[in-house]
This record gives sequence, C-alpha cells and structure tokens, in this order.
Amino acid sequence: MTATTIKQTEGAPSAFPAAPSGLSTAAAALDPDMLWQRIEAYTAWRYTSRSIEWIVEGCGEWHPPLAPATISTVEVWQADAWQTATLSPSPVGGYCLPGDGPYRFTGTVGGDTAPAAVQEAFRRLAEYMAASKRGSPGATREKVVAGSVQVDKSRSASWAAEAMANSGAGDLLRNYRRV
Repeated sequence: MTATTIKQTEGAPSAFPAAPSGLSTAAAALDPDMLWQRIEAYTAWRYTSRSIEWIVEGCGEWHPPLAPATISTVEVWQADAWQTATLSPSPVGGYCLPGDGPYRFTGTVGGDTAPAAVQEAFRRLAEYMAASKRGSPGATREKVVAGSVQVDKSRSASWAAEAMANSGAGDLLRNYRRV
C-alpha cells in the first residue's frame, strides 16, 4: 500500500545554477533561471537547495517525490495539532506510515551539481529557444518581402510549450523525470 502526497510546498531557491559554457551568443542571452525552472518543472531533481514541505495521507510506504531530499521534521496530525512522529524507514528508501495521518514532512530539497546530461539538456533547450525566438512575438506565420526576395516562415503556435521535446532535452532528462 502506498501513502499519497496531497500537498507540496516548495520554497524558491536563492539562486539557480549558472548556465553551462559553450552556448551561442543568442542562447547565452536568454535568462538562465527561466531555463532551469523549465528543467526542474520537468524533472524530480533540484540543483540548488530550498525549503520543502509535504502533507501526506494514508498508511503504507511514502518516498519524497523530489530529490535529493533531506527530511528534518516528521509530524502527524493528532488532537487538532501537529505532533512530532518517529517513523520506520521503508526497505527501499522513504518511510513506512503506520496510520492514515495526515503527516507533515519538512526539510530541504536540492543541492546536487547538475550532471553532464542535465547540462547538455540545458544547452539543447537554450539553443532551441534562442533559434525559435526570432520573429515577431506570438506570430505563427511571418512574411518578409524585400524587392523581389520573399521569405515566408511559419511555426507551430505551441513551439515554446513543445520546446522540451523538440529540442531533444526531454530525452536527456528521462532518468530524472518524476515517478
């Protein structure tokens, strides 16, 4: 049986990692925090430390849904207040929750150095977004005429939403996805 995370409150990091080296001028001009936020929203990993709180219900096994996580306090709701709880560890990491709870887990998440695959995903996403950014904002079709030369370009209206997949970054982040 598995317990269920019903609420997750993640604090904002004080800063995101720096952009990896080797970006084109256009990709380096993009806001690296925006790119890290997209990568972190797509994965279950955090690369800079921030506070975290999870509210969990149900008995059974529970694992923090974000990594790397350090749990500093575990509490259970009893008699209209949070009471400190001591839980047994799960055989595969995480905790065994003996009752329905709810339980509150607080601590920190993040702090690992981004591995090479994640940095390459950042590069791919940045280069894709820099290349796709050219043109009029919001335009799906753009026509430029200069004398006898005519350039007619079109792109999907959802190009930014599909950037993770279309850039190839998503493939590199597969091992870091949420479970």
